[in-house]
Amino acid sequence: MSQARSPLGPRGGRGRPTPLSTALAWGVHFYTALGLVASAGIAVLIIHGTGEAFRWAFVLMMAAVFIDATDGTLARAVRIKEVLPGFDGRRLDDLIDFINYTCLPLLLLWQAELLPPGQEVWLLFPLLASAYGFCQVAAKTDDGYFLGFPSYWNLIVFYLYVLQPLPGWVAVTLLVTFAALTFVPVRYLYTTQRGRLNRITNILGGAWAGLALWILSLLPPERLTPASDPDTFLRRLALSSLFFPAFYLLASWMVTWRLWRRRKRRRDEQLRPALVIDE
Repeated sequence: MSQARSPLGPRGGRGRPTPLSTALAWGVHFYTALGLVASAGIAVLIIHGTGEAFRWAFVLMMAAVFIDATDGTLARAVRIKEVLPGFDGRRLDDLIDFINYTCLPLLLLWQAELLPPGQEVWLLFPLLASAYGFCQVAAKTDDGYFLGFPSYWNLIVFYLYVLQPLPGWVAVTLLVTFAALTFVPVRYLYTTQRGRLNRITNILGGAWAGLALWILSLLPPERLTPASDPDTFLRRLALSSLFFPAFYLLASWMVTWRLWRRRKRRRDEQLRPALVIDE
């Protein structure tokens, strides 16, 4: 009996990949690489350094996040590891993520001069912490979470910019705090994984993205600085959008607390019989 074939190759992933499956797999890798194209555009806009350029830099950062959030689903759909085992898409993804989530946001923070004069050295803390986090073998846990703060510096820099004017110490405090959280073994939601909590987070994230685009559309063409006159409506809108980062952090910390509590209960249950025997 002849074996049934799918457009993506033999069933069960056995046999030689078809030309179509190979083309689709390379297409997904190309889609991932579009995040690097976004990186190039973001870098040019940051160097340009105007308020309008920063607005579009943040838009491209959001586009890069969308690519990063969806390429994994496409990769699984075309069974990319089976079709192209010699090309590691995860390495490509990590390379692009380090640029888009860490390097370019920190470059924008520096170019926008949002740190107090002479305090630019603090940018090294998140840069090195993020490099440490990306190189950790256990950066993503077997149960589907990030371990340690997952280098969402694009989000932090977004708020440090749109909420201007802010005291310089606020930026320094946030940089140091979240850099330190990279080393704390707390689980953070990995929203492309399955689960009800991740689905809820993705729905809220979609609402947040719409709100963020609205905020970006209201930014003035002039660059925002600590000396800018505050826009009351823009600031209130940006503060209201903090519901999503707050939800993400609280949900992640709650998951960690529940896991720690469960493990403690198990340890106590294992110790109890030993205590009874000793008595």
